[in-house]
Amino acid sequence: MIGIITGFANGLFGSGGGTIAVPCMEKFLGVDAHKSHATAIAVILPLSVLSALIYVFKADVPWGETIAVSIGGIIGGVVGAKLLNKISSRKIHIIFGLAMLAAAVRMFL
Repeated sequence: MIGIITGFANGLFGSGGGTIAVPCMEKFLGVDAHKSHATAIAVILPLSVLSALIYVFKADVPWGETIAVSIGGIIGGVVGAKLLNKISSRKIHIIFGLAMLAAAVRMFL
């Protein structure tokens, strides 16, 4: 059920599956913070590829912007993955929570 909801959010919003997968894996599956974040990233990759292919064939995707943002995303993903194991679980929760709050405030404004 976690996978279905995560995939639905990712397909509908274009991202956001991690905001569902991470807390659900921690709360309902007992996965620790580091592993739940790493697992969410591994799960979201194929979901994102599938969603991207659907959008590419069904929508007018601006390729220049897509490539530029993808390059930045790859660089950020590598840096984030390397930092994940160097940050305590408590700090991961704080950073993740602040990111979710910032996203919520942005959505309301």
